[in-house]
Amino acid sequence: MNKLESVETLVIGSGPGGYVAALRSSQLGMKTAIVERGQLGGVCTNVGCIPSKALIAESHRYDLLRSFNHADAAASFKTAQEFKEGIVTKQAGGVRYLLNTAGVSVLEGEARLIDEHTAVIEQSGQEQTVSFKYAILATGSRPIELQAFPVGGRVLSSTEALSLPEVPASLVVIGGGYIGVELGQMYAKFGTEVTILEGGEQVLPGFEADLVVPVIRRLKADGINMITGATAEHVVQNTDSITLHYSKNQEQHHVTADYVLVTIGRKPNTDGKLGLERIGLPVTSRGLIETDEQCRTAIPHIFAIGDITAGPALAHKASYEAKVAAEAIAGLTSEIDYKAMPLVVFSDPELSSVGLSETQAKANATPVVIGKASFGINGRALALREPEGFVKIVADPASGIVMGAQIVGVEASTLVSELALAIEMGATVEDLAMTIHPHPTLGEVIMEAAENAVKKMRIKSKKEQQI
Repeated sequence: MNKLESVETLVIGSGPGGYVAALRSSQLGMKTAIVERGQLGGVCTNVGCIPSKALIAESHRYDLLRSFNHADAAASFKTAQEFKEGIVTKQAGGVRYLLNTAGVSVLEGEARLIDEHTAVIEQSGQEQTVSFKYAILATGSRPIELQAFPVGGRVLSSTEALSLPEVPASLVVIGGGYIGVELGQMYAKFGTEVTILEGGEQVLPGFEADLVVPVIRRLKADGINMITGATAEHVVQNTDSITLHYSKNQEQHHVTADYVLVTIGRKPNTDGKLGLERIGLPVTSRGLIETDEQCRTAIPHIFAIGDITAGPALAHKASYEAKVAAEAIAGLTSEIDYKAMPLVVFSDPELSSVGLSETQAKANATPVVIGKASFGINGRALALREPEGFVKIVADPASGIVMGAQIVGVEASTLVSELALAIEMGATVEDLAMTIHPHPTLGEVIMEAAENAVKKMRIKSKKEQQI
């Protein structure tokens, strides 16, 4: 066993949480090492965010070319897969470059905690021992597997769905959440006959109904069959097909396709060889690690971030927590604050949400003013042939301070950042309305939604003065 020199901070996992934590730790002057059992960049870079968004972007390009009768599905999909692999390789190489230039030691292998200050790194039968003063656990998550639908053969998780060698003729997706909708719509645009099976009353549960309506309209236009209020029960695999049996309204149904894709959520990687029980670090019934406002666990010098902690499994959440944890170790007063944590769905059209929603405000009897504006009359959206959708801003009716915002429409994933900044800074709708937005751009819809909110506030104020 090779005894390595001790480090001040050991980061386990190199996804968007882990590598950011290692970089920040090193920047703050701490001797840092990072452990990765797979590929640098973790799930997000290799089999998650990056490859899925690359394929989604390629499906949009194919869909556009197809509308001009200039595209072949098989050739386009092969090109898309090659493009995706190139992006993944470039991103993973970028992570390694950043770590190396920051002076972070990269340890390849699987980490096993043997006590509160020691880890063993195992790779191909060889072991290395690392002692640490602090540790940041960033081991991420993996797709949930159902007992009735074990991944293998023609049953896919999101990982396998991103690496199919050719466009399937048909695909059934179990789960109408963001992953199911994103991947289902991506394949539909390449010509696959897609069926989405969702247990709830609408796809994309958790998003407001008015936001989801334009997405559902486009899903139908892409030929996707959505079956809601349904329960998947079992599958029967054949040589060249798979049949999914499901129930709806107490009646039995089935659908046959080339593949079944299971997208019902993700499970935290806190089990296996990691050894949390060995060091006495508890997890919840869902396998999550409880942390405080600085991402500190029940063992004060061990921190946890990302998908293994409470909250949505988002890459940007992990990166945000990574900086807080590293800065807390360095003695800074950083604390987590999720009031401006954006949620994004890369559907067509895209969805995004940040802060308080109109539905939440009504449920909590919180008085708000709503400012809304449509992409339908925006010059840039019309030029892009993307007039679908709107921006909704939720603000305090007395002060005008922005409390939340939701967008459905082209580039919603990019536009939401301006609104997240507004919430973070305590900006008002008047601040947004008076900000000069270049013309013609999509950002003008935010300005117009803010102007609409200001107008409502002034009308309300005028009426109150008259009374």
